[in-house]
Amino acid sequence: MELLYLALVLVLLLLPRVLQRFRIPAPLTAFTLGLAAGIAVPGLGADSTLTLLATLGISSLFLFAGLEIELEAFRRARWKLLAHLVLRALSLAGVAWAAMRFLGLSWQAGSLLGLALLTPSTGFILDTLSEQGLDEEERFWVAAKAVAGEILALVVLFVVVQSGSVATLALASLALLAMVAGVPLLFILFGRHVLPYAPGSEFSLLVMVGLIAAYLTKQLGVYYLVGAFLAGFTARLLRERMPLLASDDNLRAVRLFASFFVPFYFFASGSHIPPEAFQWQALALGLALSAVVLPLRIGIQWLHRRIVHRESAGSSLRVAVTLAPTLIFTLVLAGILRERYAISATWYGALLVYAFASTALPSVLKGRTFRLDPAPAR
Repeated sequence: MELLYLALVLVLLLLPRVLQRFRIPAPLTAFTLGLAAGIAVPGLGADSTLTLLATLGISSLFLFAGLEIELEAFRRARWKLLAHLVLRALSLAGVAWAAMRFLGLSWQAGSLLGLALLTPSTGFILDTLSEQGLDEEERFWVAAKAVAGEILALVVLFVVVQSGSVATLALASLALLAMVAGVPLLFILFGRHVLPYAPGSEFSLLVMVGLIAAYLTKQLGVYYLVGAFLAGFTARLLRERMPLLASDDNLRAVRLFASFFVPFYFFASGSHIPPEAFQWQALALGLALSAVVLPLRIGIQWLHRRIVHRESAGSSLRVAVTLAPTLIFTLVLAGILRERYAISATWYGALLVYAFASTALPSVLKGRTFRLDPAPAR
């Protein structure tokens, strides 16, 4: 068994990077490997070691995304970002209405479908900024809009998943508020009573709190994303009080930690795909979704930047295309839709095809690739 795990580590760390030279995004390679392994070895997705490695990957990635937030930059651009969020909310409402009207889905399932189609994968978008030929202003807006969209998506995800009853939503909200208050207290407590006597343990503290917060939000039914992101964001807020906690060195350490474990998340996600998702109808529907939704998303974003930011057509298009990938949110929400709302195998498979298409699009258009590690800390 040890040799099998060692072989898996070597394959996941080497093969995706080798294939990047052919413009194949590394996350898609890891996902496809998991898909093939899940077919060859039924039940592989339930392996406890693989599950742990995948959890470390997704948690550390969203921990890093939270650490990357620059509040001062957000304050300077708050009105334009607010306009962006209003546009995103209207788009989400439109997709949810269409899903209810034409697919017969509940408002909860329709909202989650909208999130799956519209929410950018911030971790991988940030990863490409230094490689996409964007100028400094364009990089700022890509990062700001990706993070803002992610925050909106996490809030909507929490409300939708907990909306079974008023009591459930109220209790879950209280639990989340308690965690919002408890995470900074936990950081401060360790900062006072542990860090002075254990120099260099800031990285361990970050990862530990990130995992605890991720586990707690998973128990609330909103997956690991919310808690890990919250832990990273909280550490960023405490940067003046605890400068070593979210230091540049720690950001680099979290980036390297995530780069090792993130491939296991995509591999594990691929190994969970049920056989009934492999249908020609799912492929056709996924390609149709990609042909309709991706141009609409890019076109709306392009037009918004032309009108609100008064940018050139080329600059607006570069920003819009870079914001296209939705891989992580589509995978997560497709799983929730399948488990909680029993969407058909055809729609489940179609969402996976859409996730592949949206993630591959910038690589195809720009000749770049998404790596498996987050962007270098700035």
